[in-house]
Amino acid sequence: MSERLMSESVMPERSPDQTRDQVRELVDSLYRVESGRILATLIRLLGDFDLAEEAMHEAFAAALSLWPTSGVPGNPRPWLISTARFKAIDTLRRRARFDASQDELTRFIEAQSTSAETSTEDDFLEDDRLRLIFTCCHPSLAPDARVALTLREVCGLTTEEIAKAFLTTPRTLAQRIVRAKAKIREEQIPYEVPTPQELPERLDAVLQVIYLVFNEGYSAAAGAEVTRAELTGEAIRLGRLLMELRPEPEVMGLLALMLLQESRRAARTSPTGELILLENQDRSLWNREQIAEGVALLEKALNYGQKSRRFGPYTLQAAIAAVHAEAESVAATDWRQIVALYDQLVRIQPSPVVQLNRAVAIAMRDGPEAGLTHIDAVLEPSSGQGELANYYLAHSARADMYRRLGRTAEARASYEKALALTQQEPERQFLQARIRQLK
Repeated sequence: MSERLMSESVMPERSPDQTRDQVRELVDSLYRVESGRILATLIRLLGDFDLAEEAMHEAFAAALSLWPTSGVPGNPRPWLISTARFKAIDTLRRRARFDASQDELTRFIEAQSTSAETSTEDDFLEDDRLRLIFTCCHPSLAPDARVALTLREVCGLTTEEIAKAFLTTPRTLAQRIVRAKAKIREEQIPYEVPTPQELPERLDAVLQVIYLVFNEGYSAAAGAEVTRAELTGEAIRLGRLLMELRPEPEVMGLLALMLLQESRRAARTSPTGELILLENQDRSLWNREQIAEGVALLEKALNYGQKSRRFGPYTLQAAIAAVHAEAESVAATDWRQIVALYDQLVRIQPSPVVQLNRAVAIAMRDGPEAGLTHIDAVLEPSSGQGELANYYLAHSARADMYRRLGRTAEARASYEKALALTQQEPERQFLQARIRQLK
């Protein structure tokens, strides 16, 4: 069922005599389904994030107050947009009494009646949502600000929820959002979908934000849990929304990658929270529906790529994840294919982490000695990958190679270095167990 049909099914026209509790339940449902679209349209109409948020909440409050006696409109979304717009005009009129600079803005918004009516059309609403995503993910904003603003404005998470997920204080998170909104306002960052010429760079920034959100949920940087399902869920929801609005090959590739990675979540930890590596996971716990959907999306992305003879980094990572997902065991995994895919990925995205993952795949194909040689090459200061020196997974991977080679003292030293660098409790417990097992 589409979002539009779903919204209409939860908000049918109601008689004036329905109870306040019934209206509250309907308004809550409408808020969950439609607030993102409504806010996106209001930001376009009002030109101000904070004013749009305030006006939208006032409109929902008005609905709670009026609809029990007047009845729920047959199509409540335009009612809410119109009500919010007039609430904003009232707010600006009050401000204009004390600040003459607000008067011109008030007259401009009052003149938007025709635009407001037009904005309730579905095509315009979808454009507004796309505008909001691209604005929140504008390259001029700092990466952490893009993430915070996207989760707040596009996903509708509260400041407290975002702060908790990223292990920061609500005050710090709120300051990021305030600074991001101020920069959009002061630099007059346009609230628009980028032109075809601008799209590649701008789309990359959006995909990066979604992937950052997913990665924090898939492998939390710190804390008591390996994963945070609320963040992986939001990232996948953002990926679905972006694909609905802009079905580009790399959007398909990113959504495929997230689904394939998320499919393993139930098998990645024990019932008591201990970390379980890929080689020891119970593959019967993997979510086969997510795998099937991810593989289907990957095939579409690969078909596009074959036509242009170009594959993006998310599509290649999804292809690697698909090889894992379709293998019955680690031993049955086609490591040659995985290394070949990493070879392609290194050519277009030669990051230290990609180089490290390639080295681990080489170890699975050619043995730990070969893997250790490549890991050492990546960690060598002259390699230009110096940022991996403080990356605990690099030292953990090196320790595993030493362990498999029977070089116990070197394995222990590398595990201890990894342990000193990680802040995630399940990872710490895993590394401590590895150290105890060394003889």
